[in-house]
Amino acid sequence: MEAARPSGSWNGALCRLLLLTLAILIFASDACKNVTLHVPSKLDAEKLVGRVNLKECFTAANLIHSSDPDFQILEDGSVYTTNTILLSSEKRSFTILLSNTENQEKKKIFVFLEHQTKVLKKRHTKEKVLRRAKRRWAPIPCSMLENSLGPFPLFLQQVQSDTAQNYTIYYSIRGPGVDQEPRNLFYVERDTGNLYCTRPVDREQYESFEIIAFATTPDGYTPELPLPLIIKIEDENDNYPIFTEETYTFTIFENCRVGTTVGQVCATDKDEPDTMHTRLKYSIIGQVPPSPTLFSMHPTTGVITTTSSQLDRELIDKYQLKIKVQDMDGQYFGLQTTSTCIINIDDVNDHLPTFTRTSYVTSVEENTVDVEILRVTVEDKDLVNTANWRANYTILKGNENGNFKIVTDAKTNEGVLCVVKPLNYEEKQQMILQIGVVNEAPFSREASPRSAMSTATVTVNVEDQDEGPECNPPIQTVRMKENAEVGTTSNGYKAYDPETRSSSGIRYKKLTDPTGWVTIDENTGSIKVFRSLDREAETIKNGIYNITVLASDQGRTCTGTLGIILQDVNDNSPFIPKKTVIICKPTMSSAEIVAVDPDEPIHGPPFDFSLESSTSEVQRMWRLKAINDTAARLSYQNDPPFGSYVVPITVRDRLGMSSVTSLDVTLCDCITENDCTHRVDPRIGGGGVQLGKWAILAILLGIALLFCILFTLVCGASGTSKQPKVIPDDLAQQNLIVSNTEAPGDDKVYSANGFTTQTVGASAQGVCGTVGSGIKNGGQETIEMVKGGHQTSESCRGAGHHHTLDSCRGGHTEVDNCRYTYSEWHSFTQPRLGEKVYLCNQDENHKHAQDYVLTYNYEGRGSVAGSVGCCSERQEEDGLEFLDNLEPKFRTLAEACMKR
Repeated sequence: MEAARPSGSWNGALCRLLLLTLAILIFASDACKNVTLHVPSKLDAEKLVGRVNLKECFTAANLIHSSDPDFQILEDGSVYTTNTILLSSEKRSFTILLSNTENQEKKKIFVFLEHQTKVLKKRHTKEKVLRRAKRRWAPIPCSMLENSLGPFPLFLQQVQSDTAQNYTIYYSIRGPGVDQEPRNLFYVERDTGNLYCTRPVDREQYESFEIIAFATTPDGYTPELPLPLIIKIEDENDNYPIFTEETYTFTIFENCRVGTTVGQVCATDKDEPDTMHTRLKYSIIGQVPPSPTLFSMHPTTGVITTTSSQLDRELIDKYQLKIKVQDMDGQYFGLQTTSTCIINIDDVNDHLPTFTRTSYVTSVEENTVDVEILRVTVEDKDLVNTANWRANYTILKGNENGNFKIVTDAKTNEGVLCVVKPLNYEEKQQMILQIGVVNEAPFSREASPRSAMSTATVTVNVEDQDEGPECNPPIQTVRMKENAEVGTTSNGYKAYDPETRSSSGIRYKKLTDPTGWVTIDENTGSIKVFRSLDREAETIKNGIYNITVLASDQGRTCTGTLGIILQDVNDNSPFIPKKTVIICKPTMSSAEIVAVDPDEPIHGPPFDFSLESSTSEVQRMWRLKAINDTAARLSYQNDPPFGSYVVPITVRDRLGMSSVTSLDVTLCDCITENDCTHRVDPRIGGGGVQLGKWAILAILLGIALLFCILFTLVCGASGTSKQPKVIPDDLAQQNLIVSNTEAPGDDKVYSANGFTTQTVGASAQGVCGTVGSGIKNGGQETIEMVKGGHQTSESCRGAGHHHTLDSCRGGHTEVDNCRYTYSEWHSFTQPRLGEKVYLCNQDENHKHAQDYVLTYNYEGRGSVAGSVGCCSERQEEDGLEFLDNLEPKFRTLAEACMKR
């Protein structure tokens, strides 16, 4: 028995284990999952309790039901209260039923609501367990509901370190919500690690907080690394959806089709996106006027469309809608906002303009123009002052001659009928017009199937008036022979009375007569030749001579034109207009001549060309041959020499009238006629040179210039005989060059362009002076005669005596002794100039150099050497009188020399 007892107890334990296992299997097969929500003891109505992930159990549930009527489950798993609930017990539960009507599949989720106090107790129990069981220092998911009602401080979670089993651990936190803004929102108990929140949090301001937890020993040792903790703020539906505009305004055309988009409204919600809190639903909750209902709104997109095609602007031109947007997908407990939408109905041309009357009667006097005779009105229900309302009038019938036009008055929209072309009572006493009217904008045929034009009839009575003569046709013609005798009469212009069709009583007067050839009879209008008529006159065009006639009858007048057609007579001989002929003998043997006749062709060609037989020489040298009716070819024969010839040619028309034209024919040695025209060559014979007026003027100016030069030479020679010290040979060059020379040094040669000038000076027995004269006041300035000449370093030489520069600048006695004639100066300088030219530009080896220039060396102070260029003498002021004999163009230079 004792052996069996253990076996029975073992069997009982096994049965209990099987029953427990069976209960667990039954429970697992019946429930998808269990969810525990921690809530305060009081829950307000329509308050978010929490959120359950439904997709973990059922992804295609189309029916969600709560077993507890105090709770409502939304599609996203949000759990809301439907009534205010007080939790009397510490725990309350309900079941969420998920089902799919298509495949009859069902799932359950058990939801347990635990009071906050029980949660704290369980967590304290869990702390004890944690002290016994080893846990890891790891992040723990944590969240809290925004705008939580507490009680505060609100416990969130506990952080625990594994090292707390061996050490005394102090817990601390840092980060946003602790020591950063918003400060003091979270804190942790130092000894337990319990994390608390001190006040409600707005998710729209802070979506989450990332804080760092620390575990340290009392002595500051940190056995664990800093632990990041993320506290997520669960969203609460605390924000109303807001429309983007307070008032929406849209415009749509009347008579539009069903489903036409009017516009779209939009709203925003600050709650968490992609949740029921931001799932908005739009709707129209009111319309003014209330009926009929013509608009609908898409609940998700907010697009407003038409539900009827009976929008008529002429009945109602504006609708006002009151629209609403609600979150929670439109659930009754969702937050909502309203706005206003104004829809303006725009006009289309769906109404035809119609005449207020179908027929009109008016009258107008004949011969009046640009007058208003009638105004017609129309009615149009479309929008005023738009293209759908403005009328366009037209004349459909009865205006074939263009006597009328109809325009629109822009202010009144009336049709104004005017006469633009005079009417004639004698031709037609009444005219009937049919007018029509349309709008500027095309008619909308979809709106109405009626005809697009309204018509009316206008009867216009033409009133008779006493009118003057009528010049009809305005241009009349008569025929007369040219060269008719003076006094010859002919019919003239005839006007008539349109009423009697008679010309009696009408007076005529000539207005214009270009050449005064005719006169006009005042009573009959007939014309009389006053001067001989000439058809070939310049004022005649196409053989017609026009005069203007004024016809009058009792103060009323009309004007007409009388064209006198001049009949041609053979009164003009043919002639050759081109009387100069050039024949380039090397390239041409003949020339073509053309004759013209001002008369009509019946009195003109064919022409007969012949040489005038007065001289046998012309017959011997020239020959004529006809080319056509108006031209002939003139060719030479017997090889006449180059030159000009006169060839008389007789030209006769078909009636024998002739004239002789003398042609100037030139035989020239040329290629083209222009070559012979632009040059004078003795080979053409008889050619002479003719000078133009400018050539003659140039010759006269040249002769005058030669006389001036001769006069200047004569005056210069006479001045030399009076003043020997002035060298007259300078007149040949007329070049005055001021040369400044400075001592010391006068034994060097200055090379310039290959020509050397030697200057000499002397006492009373020698020659004193420079190549060009004109030294002033003892200065070392010389006037050189030869351009680019060389100046030697030789000082004053004369009659074998050597003088210093000072001696050359002696008193008046020495200067007076230095006066010699030109022949003496020439005989002295000529051989020396030749010698210098020969020695010019040679070195000591008598080899020519390439334009070398030797510098002047300093020879020491007090050198007895004279100037580098010459032995200048100190002359008096009156030693430059020869400058007065120079030409005017040298006077300025001479004056400059005198001033120096």
